Amino acid sequence: TDFDLIEMNEAFAAQVIACERELKFDRDRLNPNGGGISLGHPIGMSGARIILALAYELRTMGKSLGLATLCISGGQGLAVILERP
Repeated sequence: TDFDLIEMNEAFAAQVIACERELKFDRDRLNPNGGGISLGHPIGMSGARIILALAYELRTMGKSLGLATLCISGGQGLAVILERP
């Protein structure tokens, strides 16, 4: 992919595995510090946690382009691209 880092919200491991395979994400770039299963899946603030984690990790690693994804109940989804100068 074109993204340096990807933070994917995952309440279920199977969802991440399916997305990783289908979208051909590099495992080393995906949730570098763990995801919702390991860090917690806070109801109502998952998006804030994921976007903030991505922003900090982009800065820490000196990377510029990141993708944050969220699953939203009812089969919906959302994605945000962050770019650092």
